Amino acid sequence: MLGGRPGPTPVSWAGVTGIQPELWVDRAGAAVAFYQAAFGATVLHRVGEGDDIVAQLSVDGAAFWVAAADSTRRRFSPDGIGGATGRTLLVVDDPDAVFSRAVGAGASPEAPVGDEHGWRLGRIIDPFGHEWEIGRPIAGWPPAG
Repeated sequence: MLGGRPGPTPVSWAGVTGIQPELWVDRAGAAVAFYQAAFGATVLHRVGEGDDIVAQLSVDGAAFWVAAADSTRRRFSPDGIGGATGRTLLVVDDPDAVFSRAVGAGASPEAPVGDEHGWRLGRIIDPFGHEWEIGRPIAGWPPAG
């Protein structure tokens, strides 16, 4: 227990298949703080200090990693290449609330939350240049047919 709060529940890796992206950023420590404020992320694992870190975060059980960009290791941040190379979809129960919280924490709104292609979603650019889509399917997914 850390600070009076229970620690993360250990994951049983037997039979688990998943994808956990690692986001490379110039200010990794600040990025962790942003994701905690914007998405309610919890830190599962962290090594290093300040901005020279690698951290595993979780948003309601969906894990991803944040690490310091390092051009000598060909790990470029969006700022280092002038844009992102992909988008991360964060599936949540209330996209409107999470979108608003992310913008309030410093993200730039790219597209307001609305209904499109069977999803309720909006798009942001986080303060580190990564693009996020925040949404949920409106009905059963995937659609029949």
